Amino acid sequence: MLGIETSCDETAAAVVAGDRRILSDIVLSQIEEHRPYQGVVPEIAARSHLDHIDRLIAQALKDARCGWEDLNGIAATAGPGLIGGVLVGLTTAKAIALVRGLPLVAVNHLEGHALTARLTDGIDFPYLLLLVSGGHCQLLAVEGVGLYRRYGGTVDDAVGEAFDKTAALLRLDYPGGPAVEAAALHGDPKRFTLPRPMAGRPGCDFSFSGLKTAVRHAVAALPGGEADPESAADLAAAFQAAVADVLADRAIHAIARFREEFPAGDRFVVAGGVAANTRIREVLAGAVAAQGMQFVAPPATLCTDNAAMIAWAGLERLRLGLTDSLEFAARPRWPLDELPAQPGDAP
Repeated sequence: MLGIETSCDETAAAVVAGDRRILSDIVLSQIEEHRPYQGVVPEIAARSHLDHIDRLIAQALKDARCGWEDLNGIAATAGPGLIGGVLVGLTTAKAIALVRGLPLVAVNHLEGHALTARLTDGIDFPYLLLLVSGGHCQLLAVEGVGLYRRYGGTVDDAVGEAFDKTAALLRLDYPGGPAVEAAALHGDPKRFTLPRPMAGRPGCDFSFSGLKTAVRHAVAALPGGEADPESAADLAAAFQAAVADVLADRAIHAIARFREEFPAGDRFVVAGGVAANTRIREVLAGAVAAQGMQFVAPPATLCTDNAAMIAWAGLERLRLGLTDSLEFAARPRWPLDELPAQPGDAP
């Protein structure tokens, strides 16, 4: 299966085999193009996808040592994401499917993340999933392909967005997530006292806007209203610790509910770009183990946006007969609980 991913600021193409082998996986980052703006500019992202997508697909096929005749389908991200970029990848996939006579699978980007642990670790359904990325923060029970029960989500900012805003407040590099993690390595997480929003409350929802505001107030209280390198490192460490504590607290609440609904389920999966954060992984792994659950996290390179996860999700759906027509429309918003789980279900 050929996978294409263009939902944000990575142009990616990959070929994945049905026995879970990643035959090729190419990701072209646009970080340098967006760095001057400290954020992703949709128009720049879409144009960059258009400039590079054909070359990357050709390279993915070459690296996989396969031709069009070796593929059993084309999978492409069809949403959610920046609509201009999504259109580039999905339209390219439609053209290939039409010309080569291959089935098209329109993949929900979030389902790509949700099913990555089945590609990397071969785990069975059901499992509990914490999906944390730049635009999403959700806890879900994964019952099967297209079958998701949402336990909770963010009521305001996604955790990845909070990382980016905190990096900007601390005048760290772009992108914010890796920059905060790098700064935190040299910081004292106890110097600044930051809140743990929603911790201890019933349910599984998250909130990060208050934590972001607390960082802003802490910076404003420093001499000159700016963070020197030492203060930036300490605040980065305090922020990262607060995020990890909140995620662990909410995960424990979700585990209790998951066990009631799925007594045989014993896997807790974390996925999405923020799952690449080493400290967050460590805290979550400890909290999950204390609850008697097995912690599963894909390799960091498969937590951030990539086409291997899209190809794998496409394979999973193709096996169930869940293909899509060439009229499938790209969707900037596309909740996981709106996915078709059976052939013929409305998208």
